[in-house]
Amino acid sequence: MNKSTLSKLSPGLRKHIITETKSKTNRTGGIHAHVSKTKHPVSTYAMETLQHLNGGSTLHSALWLKSHLDNGGKLVVTLAGALSSFQIGVMLAELIRQGKVHLVSATGANHEESYYRYVAHSHYAYIPRYTELTPSQEAELRDAGLRRITDTFLPEDESVRIMEPHLLKMWKDAEKKEESYFPHEYFRRLFKNKLIKPDTGANPHDCWTFAAYEKNIPIVVPGFEDSTMGNIFASYVYSGPHKKKGDTSVSGSVMKTGLDYFGMLYDWYQKESADAPIAFLQLGGGIAADFPICVVPSLKHDLKVKKVRDWAGFIEIGSSPMSYGSYSGAGGKEKITWDKLSTESYFQIIQSDVTVAFPWIAAVLLEL
Repeated sequence: MNKSTLSKLSPGLRKHIITETKSKTNRTGGIHAHVSKTKHPVSTYAMETLQHLNGGSTLHSALWLKSHLDNGGKLVVTLAGALSSFQIGVMLAELIRQGKVHLVSATGANHEESYYRYVAHSHYAYIPRYTELTPSQEAELRDAGLRRITDTFLPEDESVRIMEPHLLKMWKDAEKKEESYFPHEYFRRLFKNKLIKPDTGANPHDCWTFAAYEKNIPIVVPGFEDSTMGNIFASYVYSGPHKKKGDTSVSGSVMKTGLDYFGMLYDWYQKESADAPIAFLQLGGGIAADFPICVVPSLKHDLKVKKVRDWAGFIEIGSSPMSYGSYSGAGGKEKITWDKLSTESYFQIIQSDVTVAFPWIAAVLLEL
């Protein structure tokens, strides 16, 4: 596109136009010969090939995030779906160790399943052709204690039931002392007190909750009850006619709730944004993201705090289209109307599978 054509467009539209440049792949030996000679072959390959549509959105997001972090910005990452079971920790843990993630908000399932991978990795199994299972075969898996998560089987006896007694003791001890803690704080004691050890087939460095524990970065777990261990905790708190037999009662007061997490976010965001902009990377949809992103408008409109820094950028990877009767998938522009983003905030929606798009972003941030 020449300058004459560009000049016919409005300034507001013109700033979004990226003109084509000479193909970078037009070299002797092709792109593979070029990539093999570079210091960062994966990142280089991404920059050479991810040019358009979701690939282009992925690369553009990765480069923006890299610039944001390189210039002192901070990053919140949110996890939905079953990403921990799908081994998101391989990438996320390294990002945490390198100081590129400053807070993680995860569903109760994603949080606990990071621990389950840590203690039972070699007991997991896979079935790529999971869509061909019959109902009777699914029942066989159930009776064997294998809980299917799409193509992945979570081994309950080697994970959930190994950790439950330790957590129950913590809950009961907290009740005796009239103390209350966040869900993730109880789990972290499993590491701190060496109550669990990594599975012999696991690499502890692939556990993102372990990396977060070592770096002492905050974790937010909204809706803890919506998880296996959250269900178990509820069963110990329950006082109805089908209550468990024996001395297994626990007071619900030992567990801090979403209200407490939101209060923590008020304090964390104001402190951390005082000297640096904070970006938001949403992996999947749901409460893990919808909960923490609201801290900015709530500080402004509910607490009437003046001079609240807006989220610097919002990037979402998810396969749900916007508002077609399922997850709303509200884009950046809609978030402006809720005062979650400003007109100056960077925003990008990548309509793709997180397990496909996120590895590219991680590779660029890690300079692989």
